Amino acid sequence: MSVAEPRKIVLFRHAKADWPQVSDHERPLAERGRKDAAVAGLKLADTGIPFDLALCSTATRTRETWKLAVQEFPQRPKTVYEERLYEASPGELIAVLNETPDDMRNVLLIGHNPGVQGLADILAGQSEGDARERMSSRDFPTAAFAVLGFSGSWKTLEPGLGTLLDYWAPTE
Repeated sequence: MSVAEPRKIVLFRHAKADWPQVSDHERPLAERGRKDAAVAGLKLADTGIPFDLALCSTATRTRETWKLAVQEFPQRPKTVYEERLYEASPGELIAVLNETPDDMRNVLLIGHNPGVQGLADILAGQSEGDARERMSSRDFPTAAFAVLGFSGSWKTLEPGLGTLLDYWAPTE
């Protein structure tokens, strides 16, 4: 595959978590989160994007979100559970994405706010249709995702390089 071919990054915020007496990293999904994760999985599958790689935070709520969402996919992509995605800033998320091998065309990142929303905002130098307005008006709620496209090597991914192609939230 040529590095000039278009690539897609989907930034997926974990579904609604519960607040039991456990560390933040170990918080599980709430009942609503379990439902929203499955619906988000259906919507992700509906995009038709053939994901090559899923990068998932090691937090319990992100792993549970991914487990429920991926059941709706026609094919499970390679999954890497990455500790650096937990509490990561947009810059730290870009650093992780910069390490992606160029034979991976489409990547799904399952993470947390404010990093996921911040990354969507700074990567999207352009936007198609009303995707930016929809994303901005909803403040990137749990189980929401943004679809961004760019061309080039993963090593060249930087702020403003992408185009926001789509945005979805459970409230849509």
